[in-house]
Amino acid sequence: QVQAVESGGGLVQAGGSLRLSCVASGRTLSRYPVAWFRQAPGKEREFVAAVGWRDSSISYSDSVQGRFTISRDNAKNTVYLQMNSLKVEDTAVYFCAIGGAYAMGSRFPSEYGYWGQGTQVTVSS
Repeated sequence: QVQAVESGGGLVQAGGSLRLSCVASGRTLSRYPVAWFRQAPGKEREFVAAVGWRDSSISYSDSVQGRFTISRDNAKNTVYLQMNSLKVEDTAVYFCAIGGAYAMGSRFPSEYGYWGQGTQVTVSS
């Protein structure tokens, strides 16, 4: 049974930083692509960042490029999303998603079979 659990969300002022964590059980994360998606109220889920297995590829959406960083800590079986220079429009529920073994990262939700429950990020002006 694969389970992904996100943490690290919260309330922060614009310009501030947060670090989200995605801890997985039932999988050795280094063998799998992991992505972060987000969903704001009334909007569709959108891609934020992805890392391929063994960091084979890293990609970001245009809206977060240069501000967010996705990384792994294989010893902790954890993937992080460091979010800097946060903007009000970054407010959303952030989801961690795990894809198929030995795959590159993808921007498409359909490529990921396991999802966490989400963590709320709220950026105030």
